[in-house]
Amino acid sequence: MTISRRTLIGSAATGAAVAAMPLGRARAAGGKSIKIAVISDFSGPYRDDGGPTSVACVEQAVADFGATQKGYDVTVLKGDHQNKPDVGTALARQFYDQGVDLVIDVPNTAVAIAINGVAHDKNRAFIDSGAAGSSLTDKFCNAQSIHWTYDTYMLAQSTGGAMVKAGGKSWFFVTANYAFGHLLHDQTAAVVKSHGGTVVGNVNYPFPQTTDFSSFLIQAESSGAQVLGLANAGADTVNSIKQAHQFGLTKKMKIAGLLVFINDVHGMGLEIAQDLILTESFYWNLNDRTRAFTKRVLPRTPNNYPCMDQAGCYSGTLHFLKTVHAMNNMAAVKNGAELVAAMKKMPTDDDAFGKAHIREDGRFMCTAYLFKVKKPGESKIPWDYYNLLASTPANKAYMPMSEETACKLIKT
Repeated sequence: MTISRRTLIGSAATGAAVAAMPLGRARAAGGKSIKIAVISDFSGPYRDDGGPTSVACVEQAVADFGATQKGYDVTVLKGDHQNKPDVGTALARQFYDQGVDLVIDVPNTAVAIAINGVAHDKNRAFIDSGAAGSSLTDKFCNAQSIHWTYDTYMLAQSTGGAMVKAGGKSWFFVTANYAFGHLLHDQTAAVVKSHGGTVVGNVNYPFPQTTDFSSFLIQAESSGAQVLGLANAGADTVNSIKQAHQFGLTKKMKIAGLLVFINDVHGMGLEIAQDLILTESFYWNLNDRTRAFTKRVLPRTPNNYPCMDQAGCYSGTLHFLKTVHAMNNMAAVKNGAELVAAMKKMPTDDDAFGKAHIREDGRFMCTAYLFKVKKPGESKIPWDYYNLLASTPANKAYMPMSEETACKLIKT
């Protein structure tokens, strides 16, 4: 595959800069043209968990699919949503109007919900790997969209449930004040209460403006709760845990990082992150297949190993391309509902997640893994950070469709 770098194309939308950059192209003479756009956070708190490494994983999927050999001309583009729904909406419209066949990634639930609506209106395919809100397969489900990798319900059940079972009965939450944070707080609080625990307090902080969490941590400490539940992600989680460590809060409370990626652990360092309990649906060192995928993609992103969001971009793109090839009808690719329906009918299989499938509500059904972060002396090679504690099969990890009362795709 020949990759060419091109110049930045800039435009303005709703008062904010919107950038679309053609990153690479798999060329095939007289090939069938496909455009994939990675809309992600390239400059904010979710950059390391999405951003450039998500692009690298999409490009790796194109290479592993063998686009050139199969006669496809694939272009990969990127856009920075800046964690603003209006910017994400403008980007999605711009890309779809330019003939993009698939938008993928989108860490930030509020932005994902906005783009989800654009995909429906334009009848083009959308795979969300980066956002966590379980409402994407319930209230906001549609025929054009698939929710890959993980969601708030799975995180609440796995990490939240494990912490309560380990004795953490009283909780205080620090919550990012937008759709993702509220969903993660609400669903984890429900799990805590269902296991006989209590929620003694919660504070919502402005997102993405907040970097100093000291006042919120002081409130958590004064609450007397056993567990500090962090309903946030990315750099916010890293800063929260680092500051809790600096204030000595970790000696008084257990920290429940409800969404922690391996990139966050790397950013904190094992001295601070050791013994954290977390949930991911992908870990590079889990098995031979995950290691093989990581070995292939690392030359594209040598300083940042892929987390589950980024691996989901690989998995979703690869399945999209396999489906396009199986359909053998390029006109149908422009019909998002028809394409996504075909993706649901085909089982998935790749080195990142193994064999899985997509449920009729658009939920990608993969295993959830509960990990404990290693102590510094336990880590033997770079990014060797996790010990596996438990595995939850997909049919137990995700919200049952019987509880998704708002999704019109579910047949009753």
